[in-house]
Amino acid sequence: MNFLTLLSCDELSRHLNRPDWRVFDCRHSLSDVESGEKAYAEGHVPGAFFLHLDRDLSGPMNGRNGRHPLPDPCCLASTLGATGVARDTQVVAYDDAGGMIAGRLWWLLRWLGHDRVALLDGGINQWMKEGRELSTELTQSVPCVFDIARRDWVVSTESVLANINKEGFCLIDARSPDRFRGENETLDPVGGHIPGARNRFFRDNLDDKGCFRHAAELRRDFLELLAGVEADKAVMQCGSGVTACHNLLAMEIAGLHGARLYAGSWSEWCADPARPVER
Repeated sequence: MNFLTLLSCDELSRHLNRPDWRVFDCRHSLSDVESGEKAYAEGHVPGAFFLHLDRDLSGPMNGRNGRHPLPDPCCLASTLGATGVARDTQVVAYDDAGGMIAGRLWWLLRWLGHDRVALLDGGINQWMKEGRELSTELTQSVPCVFDIARRDWVVSTESVLANINKEGFCLIDARSPDRFRGENETLDPVGGHIPGARNRFFRDNLDDKGCFRHAAELRRDFLELLAGVEADKAVMQCGSGVTACHNLLAMEIAGLHGARLYAGSWSEWCADPARPVER
């Protein structure tokens, strides 16, 4: 069965009142973690619920598991169920950053076995640009049970360490080129990257309007980056496992399936000074 991956504002507008659709506002700023919720209160896509990156889409930090550890699957399932997301619900996620945060929800849902999830291409910026309605009403829903069918899509730090520079294991870092090189690091205490990693800045997946580039262009770029490595041998990472999901989404759009996530990413990796660093 083919599932939606990207959705236009026009397509979402036509389905807003369907009882089997749920929309989630995922706006977030790393420099002001309450700004997304404030923006939601000031105006959001009608019927949308708000999910916070730190509270809902991440688990607790312990100093060794990165800045945005994966949430406990049962906790996330409870949050989703409280908004009425069931197995046959079509979920739509959006933000105001080209899918930088919404892509995390897209991946998390698929990780839990829910394929009916799409990203609003262009996010709320495109929605507003098209002059579409905003709402300030808090959305209510009849809760239900969200069933988990978790997939084995997460790669551990131990596995990454064991496969450094191994043939057939392709680690792709979604951070900006300067941070990848170890320059201008402001979020983590150590600059640099995991030895052998390749760099694909997540923003290169977007056009100048903040929408995803055409599938053929993305496919060409990723095949060049993979350089003969099969897509299912690719492991995506970034600073904390969030923008890595953007690359996973881009690969899915490109028809390159099976890549996995190193969820702890650089922030987990560099927490142990014994792990090698490349600059």
